[in-house]
Amino acid sequence: MPRTPPTWVKQKRKELGARIRGRRLHANLTQEGLAERSTVDRRTLQRIEAGDSDPRYGDLLLIAEALGVPFADLVGCAPAGG
Repeated sequence: MPRTPPTWVKQKRKELGARIRGRRLHANLTQEGLAERSTVDRRTLQRIEAGDSDPRYGDLLLIAEALGVPFADLVGCAPAGG
């Protein structure tokens, strides 16, 4: 039986999706274009951008590389030791 994540987790997923969408649009890419560059399925990208799924670490790495942005910037992590 799948468990329902807490509200704050859902909110963080939506924030991540919005960051990815913003970077994708800034790069003038469609979801299909980003899917081709990153090799992440377009439907998966759609669910990630909507905040409807927990993206796999590997998919996030591929998306960051395809967008030409540091992984930490994409996922919204502050640098360590800062």
